[in-house]
Amino acid sequence: MYILDWVRTPRGKASPKGGLHDLTALDLVTGLQNALVERGLDPDAVEDVLLGVASQAGEQGADLARTANLLSGWSAPGVTLNRFCASGIDAVATAAARIRAGDYGLAVAGGVESVSRVPIFSDGGALWTDPAVVDTVGSVHMGIAADLNATREGFTREELDAYAVESHHKAAQAWESGAFDRSVVGLNDLERDELIRPGVDTQALASLPPAFADRPEDDSRVLARYDAIDHLHTVGTSPQMADGAALLVLGTEEHADRLGLTPRARILSSATATCDPVLMLTAGQEAMEIAIERAGLKPADMDVFEFAEAFAALCLRFRRDLDAGLDRMNPNGGTMAMGHAFGATGAIMVGGAVDELERRDGRYAVAGVSGAAGLGVGVVLERVVA
Repeated sequence: MYILDWVRTPRGKASPKGGLHDLTALDLVTGLQNALVERGLDPDAVEDVLLGVASQAGEQGADLARTANLLSGWSAPGVTLNRFCASGIDAVATAAARIRAGDYGLAVAGGVESVSRVPIFSDGGALWTDPAVVDTVGSVHMGIAADLNATREGFTREELDAYAVESHHKAAQAWESGAFDRSVVGLNDLERDELIRPGVDTQALASLPPAFADRPEDDSRVLARYDAIDHLHTVGTSPQMADGAALLVLGTEEHADRLGLTPRARILSSATATCDPVLMLTAGQEAMEIAIERAGLKPADMDVFEFAEAFAALCLRFRRDLDAGLDRMNPNGGTMAMGHAFGATGAIMVGGAVDELERRDGRYAVAGVSGAAGLGVGVVLERVVA
């Protein structure tokens, strides 16, 4: 089972002033479907489209994948998945599993989120809005979970700020070096990720106040289970919300040959994981560790780690625990710099890992995302050598 091609939009600010705000989530998906056809994909050969969407409400409701297929003239059925921020990577993993099982020969999988038009929590789910559910589960805001993790791991505010600066600088350099040229499809006159701040430094970030210090009910839920919480994360060390979409073409070698498509990478394994929903954000790392072991590999075998930057503390923890280093982990920056389009992020990371393996002539990569309520998904890839 192979990844044959992939495309993504630039990531726009999740604001009415953002470069993609005038486009609906459907516009983003159909724009990428058209781009894949222009690159040589035969839409009649696609047997299903699996799309991750985290906020399935309003414009993003009613099985967005099926709706996009109908609008684009694709005959494939279409299904929309929700595993919160891990929705896009889960769509890719699910499509890969069904191809391995023989259900499909060729599928398209990815994700989309228009946060500027369908804001976070707008689906009104019980996990966010029902007091009895919130109290029973111990649901807290993601930023509170990040602060709890920073406190438990002993990370300092200075260390968090330094990581965020690194992400912005890497992203700016990646754009300048052409790292994204092959896969990014401009829409609505937006050609580049628009959230990157190339000139940001630790001095500027040090002046920002804590972003999650005024949530006493969340603090109470944390302190019911854990000893302490210090509020260390700011808007600068948090993932920036964004609009965006990504689609990957996955298929068997037989279908690739039939369509004249060149396999670029294999999906060797995938895994899901859960953790305490108050800690919440450690599950992505756990899923990646499970996926690596399931593939018969070790972290030292990985040439590239793509880890969703769900707040700086989790990135520092990941880098330390897996000895990922500066060069292998998020070598082109991450969601702190380029933006987090919830349903799309994981798909962007898997595709980005393929591109980066090819650039550095590497063999193995792993991508992973943590989501709300203590969910995580990881995927291991192997580059195909011609």
